Amino acid sequence: MSEYAKIYETGAINTGGRDGVSYLSDGSYEVKIATPKDMGGTGAGQNPEQLFALGYAACFHGALEIVKGQHKIRNKSQVFHTVSLFKKTDAADFKLEVAIQVGIQDFSLEETQQLADEAHAICPYSKALNGNIDIFVRATNYDASKEK
Repeated sequence: MSEYAKIYETGAINTGGRDGVSYLSDGSYEVKIATPKDMGGTGAGQNPEQLFALGYAACFHGALEIVKGQHKIRNKSQVFHTVSLFKKTDAADFKLEVAIQVGIQDFSLEETQQLADEAHAICPYSKALNGNIDIFVRATNYDASKEK
């Protein structure tokens, strides 16, 4: 790792686990954490999988923007992350899976897939998770109705 220079660092604190509060150590953000209703909880807050999906989607899209810039592409893009939590039926053993869908306006699925794969290769989240969880990266058509 000696060829890398640290450019940012942050800290987060959780109290109460899946039914508690998570907040950044600098006090700039706080979120109520709740177990989803379909897992027996109240659902009255966000869960770790939702927060992971938000963070990973933002990080991956940032990597995609860098890749697009390298190719001088200015078309709009969108990234959808679906995070699934799995549990072994006979043990307290869990794992995650991530499905990533990437759409680039006015690009073919083949062109989009190539850029998505390049982004996956440089995204810090993708690198950290490589070999640890199943990650599926797939090109999809750009959907203008999803713009905010």
